[in-house]
Amino acid sequence: MSTYTAKSSVSLSSTSNASERIELAAGSLVAPGSPLVLAVSGGVDSMVLLNAVGAALGSGPRDHVVVGTFDHGTGSHAERAVEQVRRSADRWGVRCVAGRTQVPLFGEMAWRDARWRFLRGIAADMRGDVATAHTRDDQVETVVMRILRGSGARGMSGMRAQSLVRRPLIAIDRADIVRYAVEMGVTWTDDPSNVDRRYLRNRVRLELLPALRRVRPAIDGELLTIAEQAAAVRRACIDVVRPLVRTASHGRVVASRVADPTWGSDARALLCQTVAEFGGITLDRRGTDRLSRFIVEGRPGSRIPLAGGFEAVLRDDTIELRRTAVVPAPVLLRPPWDARFGGWHFRRRAAPLCEERAGPSTEVAEPALHQLPPAHDPWMAWLPVDATTEVRPWRAGDRMPSSGSGLRRVKRFLSDSRVAAADRAGWPVVVSDGEIVWIPGVRRAAAASARSGRPRVCIVCERIQG
Repeated sequence: MSTYTAKSSVSLSSTSNASERIELAAGSLVAPGSPLVLAVSGGVDSMVLLNAVGAALGSGPRDHVVVGTFDHGTGSHAERAVEQVRRSADRWGVRCVAGRTQVPLFGEMAWRDARWRFLRGIAADMRGDVATAHTRDDQVETVVMRILRGSGARGMSGMRAQSLVRRPLIAIDRADIVRYAVEMGVTWTDDPSNVDRRYLRNRVRLELLPALRRVRPAIDGELLTIAEQAAAVRRACIDVVRPLVRTASHGRVVASRVADPTWGSDARALLCQTVAEFGGITLDRRGTDRLSRFIVEGRPGSRIPLAGGFEAVLRDDTIELRRTAVVPAPVLLRPPWDARFGGWHFRRRAAPLCEERAGPSTEVAEPALHQLPPAHDPWMAWLPVDATTEVRPWRAGDRMPSSGSGLRRVKRFLSDSRVAAADRAGWPVVVSDGEIVWIPGVRRAAAASARSGRPRVCIVCERIQG
């Protein structure tokens, strides 16, 4: 997927007629071979975008464009909006994919998160981009909200920042969008939540901005200029941070050489926000301040929570931002010897590396010596097939047999293997008939090694995340 900025839409403002600018913007989206997801809610802005894109497609191919619409479960009006989007997409011959929340959602943030998970899922399947119908008014409102929240350059740039999201209408006023809808006979569904003053954006739109415009008529242009300047700072920060990023994916980013105490607090704050941006993670003001202190004052191997279900882990001069680990529930390990435990996969080792011979009354017979897992490989173990075996998270106070007949704390085994404290949450232990016999990736007890007289199966553990 390509990275798009708002630069291309700036030239659209030179076109005097709003209808021509809308049609030109829509035409820029529909190049054949460029998969695209149109985010259409049923409101006037997105329905105008759908209409203009449908017209721009003309008699050409349509299989590279999909309409994505999402029902947040907020009532009958949401259901009507989805049906209206379906009908309009059908009229233009464009495939429509509708989603609906399976659990109750409350508040703007929950609605937005669910909607974007849905849209990004479609885009990932298509290997394409998402296009939204955000307007110039949306950008002004966003900048005001970011100012009220004390945002820095990352937040103040609003929708002018580099993004994989395409916003072709960002330079067009909402009033022009409505006029186009009326002229072209576009129908839409008004969401009653758009006038509910419990939500900050509505208060900004309906109360704060009208008041500011009365005393400062040029306020919109001034706010947009601030956003452009902030976006320039943001792009410069990305250029500085990019060489520091070791790996990045949605919801996770690892960056090195970030713990430089000579950086001032403001510079560190921009650094933290930019590192987070590479992982698609948004830091609030409190999270930015905490992370900025943590990268220079934190203890290696420690972690701190961040807003939105994320955490930061410090390893020497490397910082990792990731989703907060969820400790999985225990699972039984039994035939067919294939089980998932959180980010871990336990499976039977395939022949011929682990050849199995049928015993007189058991599924698996005693292995030959050349088939034993190497003594230095803690990711494999021989487990008894006639025992009750489960995989569960390790707990404080857990002990496992050590050399000789003594017991040693699992925590010590993890520490000796240099498993950082921040990575220990949810680390699995394998319990056979009530006794811990294996800490995958760390150590096997004697009971998890092949011995004569008891049938066993060779199990391999693979870490599939983290």
